[in-house]
Amino acid sequence: MKRPVIGITAYVEPASWAAWRDVPAVLVPEAYVRAVTAAGGRAVVLPPDDRDPGVLEVVDGLLLAGGADVDPARYGQLPAPRTESRPVRDAGELTLVTGALATDLPVLGVCRGMQLLAVATGGALHQHLPDLVGHDRHRPAPGEYGEHPVRFAAGSLAGRVMAGADRVNSYHHQAIADPGRFTVTGWSDDGVVEALEDPDRPFLLGVQWHPENEPDPRPIAALVDAAREWTDRRPAGHRSEVGRA
Repeated sequence: MKRPVIGITAYVEPASWAAWRDVPAVLVPEAYVRAVTAAGGRAVVLPPDDRDPGVLEVVDGLLLAGGADVDPARYGQLPAPRTESRPVRDAGELTLVTGALATDLPVLGVCRGMQLLAVATGGALHQHLPDLVGHDRHRPAPGEYGEHPVRFAAGSLAGRVMAGADRVNSYHHQAIADPGRFTVTGWSDDGVVEALEDPDRPFLLGVQWHPENEPDPRPIAALVDAAREWTDRRPAGHRSEVGRA
């Protein structure tokens, strides 16, 4: 069976390896690739590029990865003191989101990726979550994941994908204030938005946690399954058969 191709959006950050130190690099945590591969997909890393969404013609699903904050200018705010954005990445990913929404390509947004989905459709973010909820449980310390209870709306895509789950990991300091055109279907115990989706699309899901680093990677497996189904209704001219094995 041919594996569906999943495009994973990438970071552009200084990185060090071998003899090289602090070199600008296009990268993505390998956990995303492992999770896609384990679910039966073929991962392809997508660098930021806002010229056009043409790369979507050769993928069967889009995974918007986590990372730095979305530029507050995208939702009409000035940056707060702790906001760290990457405008080049925003521009590239918003181009992909627009293209994906136009074709009903399966999309999973992870952490920043979920927030980007909201912003792309007119939504907005809380720029520093501790100011809203009064604690740091959603990001306890640099490089340290938190954990908290979660609940999902009955009958929702998020609820079906995560059936039986009552806790998720957490590493973020921003959160959804306005979900844009999407429906909120998951919440933490302090009311922070943990999932959003579009019930009118075959598969569009955003999750605030990091399933690639959970022992329960079902959102990523669900994306791969949706991408496999999407190939059967692929629009004319889509070229994702090329190079797939």
